[in-house]
Amino acid sequence: MNILALNAGSSTLKFKVLRFPEKREKVRGLCERIGLEGSCVSYIIEGNQRSYNAVLENHNDALHAVLKVLTEGAAEGFYSSEEIAVIGHRIAHGGDRFVEPTVIDDTVLEELEVCKELAPLHNEAALKVIKACREMFENVPMVAVFDTSFHQTMPQKAYMYAVPYELYETYKVRRYGFHGTSHKYAAYKAAEALGIPLEDSKIIVCHLGNGASITAVQNGKSVDTSMGFTPLEGLVMGTRSGDIDPSVVGFLAGKTELSQEEILRKLNTESGLKGISKKSSDFREVLEAMNTGDSNATLAIEMFVYRIRKYIGSYIAVMDGVDVLVFTGGIGEKSSYVREAVCEGFSFAGIEIDKVRNRTVAGDGEISTDESKVKVMVVCTDEELMIAQETYEVMYKGDEVCTTNS
Repeated sequence: MNILALNAGSSTLKFKVLRFPEKREKVRGLCERIGLEGSCVSYIIEGNQRSYNAVLENHNDALHAVLKVLTEGAAEGFYSSEEIAVIGHRIAHGGDRFVEPTVIDDTVLEELEVCKELAPLHNEAALKVIKACREMFENVPMVAVFDTSFHQTMPQKAYMYAVPYELYETYKVRRYGFHGTSHKYAAYKAAEALGIPLEDSKIIVCHLGNGASITAVQNGKSVDTSMGFTPLEGLVMGTRSGDIDPSVVGFLAGKTELSQEEILRKLNTESGLKGISKKSSDFREVLEAMNTGDSNATLAIEMFVYRIRKYIGSYIAVMDGVDVLVFTGGIGEKSSYVREAVCEGFSFAGIEIDKVRNRTVAGDGEISTDESKVKVMVVCTDEELMIAQETYEVMYKGDEVCTTNS
């Protein structure tokens, strides 16, 4: 059977079709820069790569582009969209209601609407894609796979906020964490590649993209992560502020005519690299501007790197050491500059990267020196494979779930 995995990010829609139970990839692709100028669609069918520019004003446009890819594939003797047996969706926030993959029905969809306010950039996009899928793929069952699931193993001391306890009891105000699908895949893949027993390991995973987070994975389980109640907390991101004194919201509400909702929108969509650089949320464009001497772009990159280093240091303390440092996500996989800048000055912790390996690594690979006490790896995340596997497990129970690519 063919499983379509859809991964809606804040400005992207990744998709992959896999044949199960063989886990054989048939098509994969990416709709990127959704809502921005220069949006495009790229995909690979049976090893043949194609791409084209497209106007993608929203995620609905992106899903139509995915359907176009499947239709064109059928015209080339590939298969038709009608052969999709089930669709798996990545959902950023499941709140306290969803702690494992769940078949989507009307009731689940209503409950997901309630969770939407907790992750406005992601859940909103995913819900639009789910609703569009109901129209485009009529009667095809769908499964929601939650980014928050992997972080359910965090101890209470890590996920609780120091607010009145009744706020947790009544409103479930706590740290949930996100990018769990990617963190899980990267940690498992790194341990497998290095021959390290996952059940006796200390791994820090840096998922760096337009959205970014870091997770401390001890013995295969998430014990702390940088994102919190929503995906706004933590690192400096493409359009999100990351950590900020919560009093700023009240201060700005009192000093300006902005409502609380408008302030939160600014923190979610106009801050981060975009807000500091005054140019773009696209890391590549900000880095290019920095290289031409733009002071705001330079500051944005420095803040981005600095926040990552702070979290790595704190997680080394949390786990009393680290065996492996992993870079994944669009920026983590592709930016040798960021990897080198982040690792600089961590020799005291046993982290030393080989600059040649770092600049020449292609795909998965180790970039630490032979003498480095801590292994440093680049892992190309495969959230879509994880989504498809967990979807298959929910719909067709009994088969063992694989956590790495076959």
